[in-house]
Amino acid sequence: MIEDEIFPSGQDLGPRNWGREELLVLVSGKFSMKRLTLRAGQRGGLQFHHLKDEAAVVVSGELLVRFDSGDGVLRERILFPGDCLHFPPGLIHQEEAITDCVLIEASTPHFNDRVRVEGAYGLVDTSGLPSTSRAEVVER
Repeated sequence: MIEDEIFPSGQDLGPRNWGREELLVLVSGKFSMKRLTLRAGQRGGLQFHHLKDEAAVVVSGELLVRFDSGDGVLRERILFPGDCLHFPPGLIHQEEAITDCVLIEASTPHFNDRVRVEGAYGLVDTSGLPSTSRAEVVER
């Protein structure tokens, strides 16, 4: 193994309307690890993933999570440092920073995998990244 594989350096994944997303580790075909920095008052899209299975731990800040456990009802829960979450494929979810937040996320290495569902809940949000089809999902 080369040292870059043992001690990878982060890669900025581009601007996000809610903050910053950095790829910390990518083990091809197995998992990725990211650092997500969300600015207070900002949120990601209400969405689900075709294939991506993700889990995260809140490192700092207070995070509001919206989710639908499968019955069509959008629920909310506030997470604090040390709290964890898990979003399997198909689970509708959204994260909103109450205060500035840092999360460490581990997931399957599926990129560009999102289906926006604001309209199904009577919400309108045209900001952020658009929905992608399953064919557009990239596995690294």
